[in-house]
Amino acid sequence: MEIDPFMLLRAYAMGVFPMSDDRDADETYWVEPKRRAIMPLDGFHLSRSLARTLRRERFRLTANHAFADVIALCAEAAPDRPTTWINHGIEAAYRDLHARGFAHSVECWSGNDLVGGLYGVSLGRAFFGESMFSRAPDASKGAMAWLVARMRFGGFDLLDCQFMTEHLRSLGAIEISRRRYLSLLGAAVADVPLGDAGELFSSGAGACAALAFGSATDLPPDFVSESLTVSGPTSGHDIAQLLTQTS
Repeated sequence: MEIDPFMLLRAYAMGVFPMSDDRDADETYWVEPKRRAIMPLDGFHLSRSLARTLRRERFRLTANHAFADVIALCAEAAPDRPTTWINHGIEAAYRDLHARGFAHSVECWSGNDLVGGLYGVSLGRAFFGESMFSRAPDASKGAMAWLVARMRFGGFDLLDCQFMTEHLRSLGAIEISRRRYLSLLGAAVADVPLGDAGELFSSGAGACAALAFGSATDLPPDFVSESLTVSGPTSGHDIAQLLTQTS
């Protein structure tokens, strides 16, 4: 099933997202949870062990450097997840949104190996986290820390995590009602031109995404080192510093 990119973005703006029953399933259905997991951007739990891992530069973190690899790895079966909701049509839809500047990935590297990451969709002041994977301890946590830090700096209001998991709960995620979620969502996408596909795609994901996923030249000159870039390595020390400074 081919998913129209304009329809997909409008669905997000209404609180709906696509899923499938299996990697090779043809059918895609639309989901609107009664309870929604979100990550309060001022409530991310940066544990001492994770902060230590970041400051010791155990990982190299990048954004939009390997989107296709991240979504493919998210779609793979894992010991705790024998099947996946990301079928080939959904994967193609997000790769299309990435090419249009609306979908982003965060990559976590150990040397030259991609050991963790996440991807999602940016629209207005909202980011919709879709999936994450981890092939090394703390790799997905490091990617989430990078995302939260950059979202804080970029001026985002909402980080949608969709469904609650113990992993997300340990990082500070909370569950809210559908009514509360739709109120937050409406405010976060209020300025997005959702009435016309041409206007939406020409305007892009918005200023928050440009700043959050932009280059180090956008950051305060007295804040971070030159290592904080989109496609280059991001200092773990800078991530921990940004999370601490904006708490």
